[in-house]
Amino acid sequence: MSGIYIHIPFCKQKCHYCNFHFSTSRRLQPQMVEALVRELELQKDYLEGAKVGSIYLGGGTPSLLTSEELDRLFATIHRLHSVDAGAEITLEANPDDITPNTLQFWKSIGINRLSVGIQSFHDIDLQWMNRAHDSRQARQCLEWIAASGIPQLTMDLIYGSPTTSMQAWQANLDVFFQYNIPHLSAYCLTVEPRTALAGMIRKGKSDAPDDELATEQFLFLMDRMDASGYDHYEISNYGKPGHHARHNTSYWQGIPYLGIGPSAHSYNGTTRQWNVAHNPQYIKAILEENKIPYEQETLDLPTRYNEYIMTGLRTMWGISINRIKENYNKYFTLFSQELQRLIQEGLVKLIEDQVVLTRIGKLQADGVAARLFMV
Repeated sequence: MSGIYIHIPFCKQKCHYCNFHFSTSRRLQPQMVEALVRELELQKDYLEGAKVGSIYLGGGTPSLLTSEELDRLFATIHRLHSVDAGAEITLEANPDDITPNTLQFWKSIGINRLSVGIQSFHDIDLQWMNRAHDSRQARQCLEWIAASGIPQLTMDLIYGSPTTSMQAWQANLDVFFQYNIPHLSAYCLTVEPRTALAGMIRKGKSDAPDDELATEQFLFLMDRMDASGYDHYEISNYGKPGHHARHNTSYWQGIPYLGIGPSAHSYNGTTRQWNVAHNPQYIKAILEENKIPYEQETLDLPTRYNEYIMTGLRTMWGISINRIKENYNKYFTLFSQELQRLIQEGLVKLIEDQVVLTRIGKLQADGVAARLFMV
């Protein structure tokens, strides 16, 4: 089954580390929703009638949408697509937008999974990141969610921040386990170009992340999640059996998906396209010109091979040697030679036909994948 992603490009304020596409001005929010609805209509045939198994509203901050706006988006999706009765329907939400009333409305329109951007339970971290919520709101929203009856929940946490000591990181995980949450997305802080954080470090207003501390925190995280019965099924994602994120897993497994909204990507197996990352341009093209402002690339053989290596190696399922033989045979000799070196270095291991990262290999996931790429 296919997936639908809708990008909501608005936030209350700009987190220092973020390089996603969004605006802190919500002046265009009504027109944006109108354009999203229109793009859904223009793209109604993209998935070629495939049943939709997951819907994901990301951003930005989708929890900023009004009840009327959310209701209209979901009504449009159900009108245009065949949505599986058991589809995973996820809304990204920030703690400061969550109330008992919003939770009940979200549940009533079919949202059955929340992805909550906690990031930390320590105010010093949240203030340094320029998050809109505080630690009290972080805990309060989890209590409200537990009482809401929404069946699936994941939270985001960030490690590797200059303000997050090893003790603080362990305490963040303590709170995660305290609420018995079935899924965790844990991201290592990275300094992206042209972010506020990059400027702060360049001007000496903030320390740079400590790579050694981040490594120590990642190793601790892997060990603790494993000991607690969570599958480390993707580099940044941990879930109890039966609680893996279906929508994101479809990305890593190469399943087609439709992306709606500015900066959103779509993939159908042979091409990838991405919308302009500019709110006024996106709205104008769709509402005034009745066209989607996107670029597209056809995925040639080396690109498809590299993407299979990159996405598959990040997961617990790894990459299939037989699939390399069958679909990318012209690269198989070079692949096999580099694979043997990676095995000898202890970075990957074989589980029957599958090549998977070792515990140490997960520290170098991108570098290991790059060694197997065909340029």
